[in-house]
Amino acid sequence: MNQPLLNLDTQSAPDIADEAALHAELTAFAEFGAETQVEGWHGEDGLELPVYINEFWTAKQRQANALHEVSYRACFKPQLPRFFIERLTAPGDVVLDPFMGRGTTPLEAALKGRVPFGADVSPLAERLTAPRLDPPSSRDVAQRLEVVKKLCDAKSVSDAPDEDLLVFYHPETLHCLKVLRSYLQGRQEAGVLDSVDAWIRLVATNRLTGHSSGFFSVYTLPPNQAVTADRQRKINAKREQQPPFRDIFYIIQKKSKQLTKALTEVDLAMLDSVQDQARMVTASADALSQHLPAESVSLVVTSPPFLDVVQYATDNWLRCWFNGIDADAVPIWQCRQVDQWTDRMSASLAEMKTLLKPGGWVAFEVGEVRGGKIKLENYAVRAGLAAGLEPVLILINQQDFTKTANCWGVANNSRGTNTNRIVLFRKAASNS
Repeated sequence: MNQPLLNLDTQSAPDIADEAALHAELTAFAEFGAETQVEGWHGEDGLELPVYINEFWTAKQRQANALHEVSYRACFKPQLPRFFIERLTAPGDVVLDPFMGRGTTPLEAALKGRVPFGADVSPLAERLTAPRLDPPSSRDVAQRLEVVKKLCDAKSVSDAPDEDLLVFYHPETLHCLKVLRSYLQGRQEAGVLDSVDAWIRLVATNRLTGHSSGFFSVYTLPPNQAVTADRQRKINAKREQQPPFRDIFYIIQKKSKQLTKALTEVDLAMLDSVQDQARMVTASADALSQHLPAESVSLVVTSPPFLDVVQYATDNWLRCWFNGIDADAVPIWQCRQVDQWTDRMSASLAEMKTLLKPGGWVAFEVGEVRGGKIKLENYAVRAGLAAGLEPVLILINQQDFTKTANCWGVANNSRGTNTNRIVLFRKAASNS
């Protein structure tokens, strides 16, 4: 391992991010051909914030490292955390995502030479994130897969019916998948699961279901969610399809190469330089100070759960099955009322404040919900104030340029989110 870029114990709070300079840059930003629209946000007690509207990062270009290409529902693009990481931190600073999901922020931070901290209440998040901070060689993956393949070949296909899984998988595919699952769980329980095993588990989890021959399953929904077995039966009947045999070992090796194909020597050096200081924990966002050091974080970039949007247990039941996780036992927040959501976010932001260095930042991405009728940034500002953070600005990243009224009213959107809407907070420079 290389030495860390900076020692966390001797780092000083970053002074590279001057607020006036940030406001000036956002106002003048025109990298993708449009001028920034500057609006005003007016809140309670006379609070006013500038609102910057533009395409600040683009989805029109393949700018993200292929190592990010792990599907997960409701995740943001790597360009979002990169925008703030590059402007608000220096190499060696700690960047945290307390709702890390697939780990976009920690991974992008590591690729930029920042120390990644990540947390999520789901243990699946750590298994999707940590292995990509320490990717093994293709040779090591191939050799380990040969070990499991021999176990698969040596064991006969189980006679025990598994009707729910057989609607997704050919019997021989399911047999090898179960052998791999058993092998990984055995290694985990014995305390010998290493980085190669963890990588294989990550890739296999990502290949469980999908809509092409690059997945283990018959044709089904995109890989960021899994339908129920009953729903898959209907899909199979409608398409008149049967699960074909898939070589899971070939698919894992192929996907491994795809994930690492763009990694340069610089990328690998960056990942290696922060590896020893990276922290990935399974914990609720409102209890992080029990697991991570106070005043260690320079920047938080995160996107919390929105109002009753994602059904975690339903979407991830197959991924949890493969990983030996009880999906129903994961205490994912399902806030159906904005007041309840605001209280949860206030408690989480208070924990972030504890973890932030004086002068540290929080880029808090929220979205439009319920057909654009609720703008969560309004409630995010309220939650941040209650947590003792200082709101600095609101940034709206809009991909398809429409009238400003549409940006706020979302006339062209009926489901989900239409824009990235980020409230930028800062912790006071003093400890008060």
